[in-house]
Amino acid sequence: MNRTILFLAAAALSAAQAAPGPNTWQIDPNHTSAQFSVRHMMVSTVRGTLGKVTGTIEYDGQSPQSIKADVTIDVAGLNTNVEGRDKDLRSDNFFDVAKYPTVTFKSTRVEGVTAGHFRLVGDLTVHGVTKEVALEVDGPSPPLKQGPNLRVGASATTKLNRRDFGLQYNRMIEAAPIVGDDVQVTIDLEATKRPG
Repeated sequence: MNRTILFLAAAALSAAQAAPGPNTWQIDPNHTSAQFSVRHMMVSTVRGTLGKVTGTIEYDGQSPQSIKADVTIDVAGLNTNVEGRDKDLRSDNFFDVAKYPTVTFKSTRVEGVTAGHFRLVGDLTVHGVTKEVALEVDGPSPPLKQGPNLRVGASATTKLNRRDFGLQYNRMIEAAPIVGDDVQVTIDLEATKRPG
């Protein structure tokens, strides 16, 4: 009897902890994408997309200062529209998705808020390496009601040095400028929640 009561109490506490709060927005992976671009041989730019974007945004619907993000991106879904290159990028030559299948970002603070723009600073983990980065964010849009849900959107960009995260394209040819060090990343995000 006592074990049953303890189990039910633990289950209720776990459910309460897992339940989203009134300001929790779910990222809509069907209307969210992460793109990247990098220079190739210093003569052209290769563009691609990463995989499914999921996670939550804490936001009171009014002040960007209230925003906290917890985002996960599936790197196994990487696509540059060249099958051989995509396989190489997923391999242990680069992202090693078998070992590091996701990229994560957890925000720690908001800075530089102006009308329609702010900086979201947080910890980005790529290839098992965590570094603090700043996302330049345009938005958020005013919440829009569609059906039973509210929707909000924003776009975020940042520039990363791939070597900071241990991303070596091919150690045999790194002495030559085959792949640029700087990677431009853009996330176009839409999130939803039920009106509370």
